[in-house]
Parts: sequence; C-alpha cells; structure tokens
Amino acid sequence: MININIIEQVTDFKYLGYRISEYKSDLKKLQKHNKTNGVIWRHFGKQMNKEKKLRIHNITANGALKFGSEVLVLKKREEQHLETALMKYLRHLLGITKLDKEKNQCIKEKTGAQNIVKEIKQYQKKWLQHVQRMDRNRIPRQALKWRPQGRRNIGRPKKRWRDQLHFED
Repeated sequence: MININIIEQVTDFKYLGYRISEYKSDLKKLQKHNKTNGVIWRHFGKQMNKEKKLRIHNITANGALKFGSEVLVLKKREEQHLETALMKYLRHLLGITKLDKEKNQCIKEKTGAQNIVKEIKQYQKKWLQHVQRMDRNRIPRQALKWRPQGRRNIGRPKKRWRDQLHFED
C-alpha cells in the first residue's frame, strides 16, 4: 500500500514494450538484438563501410538492448550472454573468426566499443540517482524505500534490483 492506494503484487508485467519479471530478466530482448544485427548485415552488406555499420549498430541494436535496462536484474550468466552477443557482432563486423585468436579487448579497441554491461550498470546508477532526487510522494521513490512485511519463502532469496545497487567501479 502506497499512500492510500493498494498496489496489486504481480510476478511480471509489460512496461513500454519490455517484459519485467520478478524472477528472471527477458532474454528475448537479446534475440531481438541479434535479429537487428542480422538485418543490418543483410540490407547493407558490403555496400557500407565498417564505421557506418558500427554507428547503425550503436543506434539501433545497442539502443534496443539498453532500453528498459534501468530496472533489469542481471545475473552473471546474462552478463556473459550480453557480452557474447556484442562480441559476435564486432567479430563479424571486422571479419575476424575465433580461429584468428584475437582477444576481445583488441577487438573493442579497434571498433571503439564499450563494455555493454558497464554501460547498463552506469545507466542503472543514473536511474537510482534520479529516483532518489524525486519527491517523497512519488511512487518510484516509495517503491525503492518499501520493505515487504511478513515472512519470506524458504531457501535462498532471488536476486533483486535492490541487491545489485552496490556497483563495482
């Protein structure tokens, strides 16, 4: 209950086209990211230089991947999936295969790409600061400060957004 409004508790809901779940993040977003990369390659192929393809990728695919990520709870496996998807595209962009044994750091330096997980964490940090600056009567701020009452279920608790607020710099 926030103010006098009773807020229904649900396990998942859709917000701005993105499914937010209590227990797991939406990995379908990663599939859309890979499809967008495929569309870029099919339509532009060899007609466009690498810099322009990278700019289109940063605007479309990375933008779609980061959309709604301010409330995303990332587990280690999901972080690895994000990095893998980015590196797969960058390797394809440069024409490098895994057999070439080129390190990911070298590929990122050549393309000027940033670590997608760090970008998402910075985005979350900005969102947290934004929510903390809000008035006390705003629902996002009240939801951030809210603590459930009663007993929790048996076993290890699920990783929550609140638990990952301790960012590594």
